Amino acid sequence: IDSNCRICSYFAMHGHGIHHVNVKGSLYPTKAKSRRQMWDVKPSEMAVNTLNPIRAIVDGMKLTPNPEKPMIALSIGDPTVFGNLPTDKSVLQAMKDAIDSQKFNGYAPSVGYLKSRQAVANFYSCPEAPLEGEDVILTSGCSQAIELAISVLCNRGDNILVPCPGFSLYKTLAVSIGIEVKLYNLLPEKSWEADLQHMESLIDERTSCLIVTNPSNPCGSVFTKEHLEKILKVASKHCIPILADEIYTNMVSLCCSCPSIASLSSDVPVLSCGGLAKRWLVPGWRMGWILIHDRNNVFGSEIRQGLVKLSQRILGACSIVQGALESILNDTPQSFYSSTISFLKSNSEICFNKLCTVPGLNPVMPSGAMYLMVGIEMDHFPEFKNDVDFTERMVTEQSVFCLPASAFEYPNFFRIVVTVPEEMMVEACDRIQQFCKHYYRPPSRDSNDLDQ
Repeated sequence: IDSNCRICSYFAMHGHGIHHVNVKGSLYPTKAKSRRQMWDVKPSEMAVNTLNPIRAIVDGMKLTPNPEKPMIALSIGDPTVFGNLPTDKSVLQAMKDAIDSQKFNGYAPSVGYLKSRQAVANFYSCPEAPLEGEDVILTSGCSQAIELAISVLCNRGDNILVPCPGFSLYKTLAVSIGIEVKLYNLLPEKSWEADLQHMESLIDERTSCLIVTNPSNPCGSVFTKEHLEKILKVASKHCIPILADEIYTNMVSLCCSCPSIASLSSDVPVLSCGGLAKRWLVPGWRMGWILIHDRNNVFGSEIRQGLVKLSQRILGACSIVQGALESILNDTPQSFYSSTISFLKSNSEICFNKLCTVPGLNPVMPSGAMYLMVGIEMDHFPEFKNDVDFTERMVTEQSVFCLPASAFEYPNFFRIVVTVPEEMMVEACDRIQQFCKHYYRPPSRDSNDLDQ
């Protein structure tokens, strides 16, 4: 008991906050504590600071479709919604085999089975950016991959650079843990290239991460090799690691190339986030990954160990999908990928060609992913206050729902998801055209005179 007392005294002196009980069951003397007189349970700061901009805007909209027209939702980034884009049979068979084997019913390591991690490494490895199994962390979807990457690179009070318009989850995750988000502009007139001068002007000593989304959600744009090299030059100059959101990698028009940014980097370390969700058309399976592309040992063992520790907060990705992963990656035929890309390209062209003839709308032709952004010349639609009002009324009158780009902090645009069946895409574009024709107001004669 004497030795226990000495140990207890040590913990007490060093503030470990541990209470000890003696053999008779009474507590050692401690400072008297005041008792709460009433219940006062509040949500944590993290919960209060968590906000999804899309939900914040959409939940505030009055979305009452026209009962005389069936609803067409062009707002949902889930390619499975309409049933016209099923995954390949080989993908389903891989899952069936994994289940039937009964080898994957238990807990997997928090970072994933090494065999599955090696399969991902083999699939994405290239001479310019080689990978081994140890360079892969399997996650519960690409969203968790992004969360882990932000968490391992950033501390409270740091800031990260995020594309605008960009995927809203970056801000949701960062702000909730006290990280400032700085938005760098993408330029619609340059097919949504990054404004590099603006990007660089935002950097300071607390900038801990540059997020690059390629191909882009919500823009559907694909950066050229030359533009990616310019982004790397900025990151290299200021010694800032890159978080590459590459969930749509290889979902690009056949005439485009889409190199991973890590394959072009000689000195900038990259955490590349991806997954099965979009390219394999199984977002509900929640299988994502982080590819660790270190350069000159900048990440070293510390970032790797940090990712391992963070992955242990939950017990990793679904073990059954992990069991199927090697077969999914190796056995999915090229014809499946090509068919998906061909469909998305065709729908994008239908949408772009129809809407570019509509006065007051300025669609930007995409090159990848599954989205198309449309600019609204609000001056020609005086009936509406902004893009939220515009898209809300389009639901009420035409039963077509496009996501207002204010959800991506880019007002006076709206995003269209091009995964719907072709006949629905045609019908939706016809309705948008009718809607705009009704409300479009040409420039007044007075304003023309002033311009001259």
